[in-house]
Amino acid sequence: MIKLSPSILSADLSKLGEDVIALEKFGADMVHIDVMDGKFVPNISFGMPIIKAIRKISKLNFDVHLMIEEPSRYIEDFAVAGADIITIHYESDIHLDRTIKYIKSFGKKAGIAINPATPISVLECIIAEVDMVLIMSVNPGFGGQSFINYTLEKINQLKGLSEKYNPSLMIEVDGGINVDNIKAVVDAGANVIVAGSAVFKNKEIEKNIRTLKEGI
Repeated sequence: MIKLSPSILSADLSKLGEDVIALEKFGADMVHIDVMDGKFVPNISFGMPIIKAIRKISKLNFDVHLMIEEPSRYIEDFAVAGADIITIHYESDIHLDRTIKYIKSFGKKAGIAINPATPISVLECIIAEVDMVLIMSVNPGFGGQSFINYTLEKINQLKGLSEKYNPSLMIEVDGGINVDNIKAVVDAGANVIVAGSAVFKNKEIEKNIRTLKEGI
């Protein structure tokens, strides 16, 4: 089953609660929450208080993507706030194995994200230990960017590693995905799709979710 995880970075932040409720009502499978610290990436976004607030109004799995330096310092805080999946960047944590175990110690699913220029091969030793790998198909930090085409081959490579070492792996792709390229992303091997602008554009959440799912 292909899951859709809309990124609330593109939501109407003045009506965030309403938009999160709409995601659940109209068939989203998860809520993707981009956490940015202004250091690992140049933007600053959500923190624990926002996650805690919207946790009260949604039963969907919260797919929390930490684009921050030294993520291990905040794992417990995000777990307590309501994260269901916590994803850290390969490029931001020098003790990946330890941090993955730490995430799981709170009963949460653990993921690793990699930037567009980071090769899939760096995951070979750790892939069996994680629940999800997130391939960034844009450079992290901002919404609304265009899909980087060479990441399609990375998705295909990750699918091969998954079949060898972790067949139940969630393969998530984030960045620039829309109705024109979602099928190619899924055909390459992705089974969790992050979409921001493509879900929230024109405030037509119901229509946009339906259109994306029909395009798979």
